[in-house]
Amino acid sequence: MSFPAKVMRDGLLEKRSSGLLQLWKKKRCVLTEEGLRLHNCKGGGGDDAPSAAWSSKAKELRFERMATVDCVEYKRGLVYFTVVMVTGKEIDFRCPQDGTAWNAEIALALVRFKNLQAVQTGRNRHLSTAHLGSTGEDEEL
Repeated sequence: MSFPAKVMRDGLLEKRSSGLLQLWKKKRCVLTEEGLRLHNCKGGGGDDAPSAAWSSKAKELRFERMATVDCVEYKRGLVYFTVVMVTGKEIDFRCPQDGTAWNAEIALALVRFKNLQAVQTGRNRHLSTAHLGSTGEDEEL
């Protein structure tokens, strides 16, 4: 079991459903160092109403399965963006344009995650070659 991931941002986003009508549905989103958790709204409360109940079960979009944050468009005070998964699946979101946009924070967190992964891969590669023995290239004669 791993430690709980640090929460970087918590708030509302709208996600376009994948159904026939492609309706926009409010989600409580929690951005962590590992990815994005999407919680459904159970109650009938709107916006940030305290009466709105958020489900404890969440859909998780992990950074290891994300490829990019794409297709940013600004319309009528909203930012529209797409999260592209490594499988090619595209998930559309929108949020208010004011303040720091979710798309930027998700993209930065994704880059940070991928960089840490690359550093870890490099370290592992270096350690595995060190255990195989020296090739003599960096030894002085």
